[in-house]
Amino acid sequence: MTRSASAKPFAPGPLVLAAMILLAALSRLLPLPPNFAPIEAVALFGGAYFANRRLAFLVPVLAMLSSDVVLGFARGSTYLQYFTSTAYLPSLLANYLCIAATVVLAFGLRGRVSGARVLGYSLAGSVLFFVVSNFAVWLTAFMVPGYPACDAGLLPCYAAALPFFKTTLLSTLVYSALLFGGFALLRSRMPALHAQTA
Repeated sequence: MTRSASAKPFAPGPLVLAAMILLAALSRLLPLPPNFAPIEAVALFGGAYFANRRLAFLVPVLAMLSSDVVLGFARGSTYLQYFTSTAYLPSLLANYLCIAATVVLAFGLRGRVSGARVLGYSLAGSVLFFVVSNFAVWLTAFMVPGYPACDAGLLPCYAAALPFFKTTLLSTLVYSALLFGGFALLRSRMPALHAQTA
């Protein structure tokens, strides 16, 4: 019995991309420095390579959501409080908004991926995350104890967050290098990956 001529061949590209993004997201379970996370890198990677734009949004968001749930169970009540307290909800939503916005940003990388462009987009994504996430922290500082700088105003809030920005930028660069570089290596060995991705 022969395969029908109209049957579509298996497309490994989306599955490989999703697996790489999920692995990057779950790496948050490792003993990494505070704020060292793949959030922006997975969004850039998904936006740059998923030919299907719906998957470009869904996979990074669901991967990060899955890692948040796993971290909640692994780290207990302290981490779960971040997801169950209405005080932290705007900050949480801002993080996921940043993922979606970075996916849109990464559409500019489609078919134009290079080391220099990934570097530039990693910087832009990190700045976007810094501005949006810390604005959300400032906006809700009166609801969340422990943010005296943000109680003083928006600029002091951003100033207090600068050390975290360095870690965000470093983690975005490291994870982007691993994801984009790893996928380039896979593509060189698996030509089928070229057909199903941007």
